[in-house]
Amino acid sequence: MPLISLEAATEQRLSERARRAGLSEAELLRTLIEDGLDDLDDIQMAVERLETPLQPLTSAQARQILGLDD
Repeated sequence: MPLISLEAATEQRLSERARRAGLSEAELLRTLIEDGLDDLDDIQMAVERLETPLQPLTSAQARQILGLDD
């Protein structure tokens, strides 16, 4: 019993992509899921940043924080 069910056309696309990439369908799905989750994490972080922006820094402040002005 499969863990997910896909439309026949999607299963065919998955099979073809996996074959062209030299991967099993499970390997390709694992990669797609992991990459998708990473993308969602990045999007969530960006949205949170937009909702609570930081005060801008001057270049002098940034250099000091980064330890570039010793």
